[in-house]
Amino acid sequence: MAEVRGSTGSPTVRRRELGATLRTLRLDRGFTVDQVAEHLECSPSKVSRMETGRRGATPRDIRDLCDLYDVSGAEERERLLTLARRGRQQGWWQSLSLPYKTFVGLEQEATSMTIYHSAVVPGLLQISDYTRGIHEKGVPQLSAEEVEERVEERATRQELLTRENPPQVEVFLDQAVMHRPIGGPRVIRKQLDSLLAAGRLPNVKVQILPYEVGSHPALESNFIILAFDGEAPTVVYVEGLVGRLYVERPPEIERYLQVSEVLRGLALSPKDSAVLLENVRDTYEVGEYGHS
Repeated sequence: MAEVRGSTGSPTVRRRELGATLRTLRLDRGFTVDQVAEHLECSPSKVSRMETGRRGATPRDIRDLCDLYDVSGAEERERLLTLARRGRQQGWWQSLSLPYKTFVGLEQEATSMTIYHSAVVPGLLQISDYTRGIHEKGVPQLSAEEVEERVEERATRQELLTRENPPQVEVFLDQAVMHRPIGGPRVIRKQLDSLLAAGRLPNVKVQILPYEVGSHPALESNFIILAFDGEAPTVVYVEGLVGRLYVERPPEIERYLQVSEVLRGLALSPKDSAVLLENVRDTYEVGEYGHS
């Protein structure tokens, strides 16, 4: 599964960038969503979905909105049309049967990510057998073909860590992640080795929250903060049993940013985290976990 990259970037991010611009134009001109919908002869929900990037805009939508918002400059009109065209293209992930395609589209163009996981290694850093081990116990149970699709998409996603101009990624993991032998001792040992290798990349920091920290503000949550260049707004991705949530309101995003700052103060340094990772990795040979 090879990633098709080009100068257009992620269509998911292009839609969000366009939507943020359209919302700013609407508010600056003093229009309500209902008024815009009446002008476009569409439903208010369509206008809202365009502004949040959940729906692509057609060239006709952009021309009508430029007329309504009095966007007369040819360069700006063309910029908006280009964003609309690129937002309707297909990313490599969109042909897959993934329930989190929007997230993958965002991840592909994030300039920075802050990741916190309390139970498992995040997908961006998983090795293949670890991914398989997670899905062996999934509910509902994925087919063998679906599991292999998840393995392949994670491998493709991980290419962004070593591409030209990669994102800055900081990962906070609860110590429990290292002690949960998903896939068995041999697999978790390889996974911890892979985490150590990732932490040596110049754009990746891996930090462990040791048990001694006790309670902390992210204890009952997992989240990923994704930030972008340009006008695409920061978004927080939260995943759980009941579904996937994209946190986009500035006050709520600020709360996650504050929690991240607390985690930075509580977590071991990258260097000390690497030492702990190595120590735990070495227990997965002969000892309490059995033969690797």
